[in-house]
Amino acid sequence: MSSALIALEAQVRADLAKIAHPDTEWLEPRIGPDGKAALDVLVVGAGQSGIATAFGLMRSRVTNILVLDKSEAGREGPWLTYARMPTLRSPKFYTGPDLDIPSLTYQSWHEATFGADDWGDLGLIPRALWADYLLWFRRIVGIPLCNDCEVVEIAPAGEGLLAATAQSAGGVEILYARKIVLATGQEGMGDWTIPEPLRHLPSSLCVHTAQPVDFTSLRGKQVAVIGAGASAFDNAATALEAGAAAVHLFCRRAEIQVIQPYRWLTFRGFLRHFCDLDDAWRWRFMRAILGIREGFPQATYDRCARHANFHRHDGAPIEAARKTGRGVELQTARGVFLADFVICGTGVDMNFAGRRELQNCAANIAVWADRYQPPTDERCPRLGRFPYLADDYALMERVAGETPWISDIHVFAIASTMSFGPSGSSINAMTTAVPKLVHGLTRGLFRADVERHWASFRAYDVPQAVVERQTPAIGEKR
Repeated sequence: MSSALIALEAQVRADLAKIAHPDTEWLEPRIGPDGKAALDVLVVGAGQSGIATAFGLMRSRVTNILVLDKSEAGREGPWLTYARMPTLRSPKFYTGPDLDIPSLTYQSWHEATFGADDWGDLGLIPRALWADYLLWFRRIVGIPLCNDCEVVEIAPAGEGLLAATAQSAGGVEILYARKIVLATGQEGMGDWTIPEPLRHLPSSLCVHTAQPVDFTSLRGKQVAVIGAGASAFDNAATALEAGAAAVHLFCRRAEIQVIQPYRWLTFRGFLRHFCDLDDAWRWRFMRAILGIREGFPQATYDRCARHANFHRHDGAPIEAARKTGRGVELQTARGVFLADFVICGTGVDMNFAGRRELQNCAANIAVWADRYQPPTDERCPRLGRFPYLADDYALMERVAGETPWISDIHVFAIASTMSFGPSGSSINAMTTAVPKLVHGLTRGLFRADVERHWASFRAYDVPQAVVERQTPAIGEKR
């Protein structure tokens, strides 16, 4: 470790000590059915959103927490798995899990690791370095974390507790917690979606961009990429760089999307107060933003366009597909194409019933379609399937009283987008979204304990000063 990084870590510890006020424990552990102290908060997911949430809780003196992740250590989130772009797309000066503490920013870590001149010359942050930074961040702030452990069921446990069944190589364990945060990224409340005409194809011929792809096996092959967002272009470029004979990218739109709406909305007013708008305005904004989808930067397009064997087909939605002796025949609005392999960069869809951890409540989770009916020209069934969340990111019931315990399950992932805008899935929203989530969590914990706090206050009798008995003045009668 360099002397600069050692000095930075000392600065982090000093900074956190200076802003620890009030450094007072205020929670008492609840005892679970197993006779052990239950967690105050269990965070599911140790990617950037999960560790930022844990850090925010720790700053609020909520320390009886645990973060779980089903991935092995160092491979949480997309950065070293299905993210296939060389760099992050966000500008390098966007801050994230640091929660506005300068010594914890990526810039501080980068300068301490590679020097200030290297930071000055840096264009965008390499994704592998971002992954390294997140590992450093969680180590230096002391996030309690357990890897290779997946939550497979959440159920009520009585007495204000939830029971999370966690599965690992060591077996099955039930963890009791007062609150659970699902910081499970893109697919946390649903699953990656493959267009209906392609769903019958075997994984040997068709996969989603979020799945493992052996790009070396595509050398000399005809590859079809479905979708025209940033992820689709990333995968097309990776296939081209691996030696594919040709890559055909199919865009259903007549004109390819080049606007990036997330650049427009990255200002404090929107990030902080979008969730305060009424349903009509929230729907209108997010229908437009999610309808545009995430645009790709120039470098992403150029990475594909520099290859003469890259072919883009606009206005070519997939209408049908069939397996052939050599691969897949794709029927599009612009004709028939033959491919050896198909990669779908087609996003996610909400599907609570498909999440086994939500099997006990999926049917009663309120969605936007339950709570808001947009004008005819603004309807969108896909957006109507997003969960309709409370102001603390908590799930709400479709039918009141059937599953009241879900109000202690908080969603901080892509699924929170319709209710909160960019939040649990965006670096640019962390410094506003995480404090809002933490505020909701601590508010719930405090309110649930209000009688104990009242009793504690009534019993508080610690004198602040010692006052001696006053001596009477001369001539004063006793």
